[in-house]
Amino acid sequence: MPGSITPMIHVPDVRAASDWYRDLGFVLTGFHNLDGAWSWARLTLGDGAVMFSAGGKASDAHRREVDLYLNVDDGLDALFDSLKDRVEVFEPPHDTEYGMREFIIRDLNRFWITFGQPVAT
Repeated sequence: MPGSITPMIHVPDVRAASDWYRDLGFVLTGFHNLDGAWSWARLTLGDGAVMFSAGGKASDAHRREVDLYLNVDDGLDALFDSLKDRVEVFEPPHDTEYGMREFIIRDLNRFWITFGQPVAT
């Protein structure tokens, strides 16, 4: 069964979430406007995609129900430097025991986004 998977995250404000992710470099590829408010949007980054749907709740939880993991081919530290003053940093760049260099930020709805790049051996 060939195919791909695209997470759909329920958020309080689809347009605000879409704008936040676009500021990170995601590309808006579709949205649905229902009575003046966005009810759904799809954004892509490289080969990946994420969708947002209306109806999510605000949260101040330490960790939300979904995390996003973005694989970076190279330049993880430079990417962190370009983002760190514009986002909430949860963990700065660090090497993991499983061979990845990662950093974690929170989006405007406090979902974790981990950026990971294989550690050169």
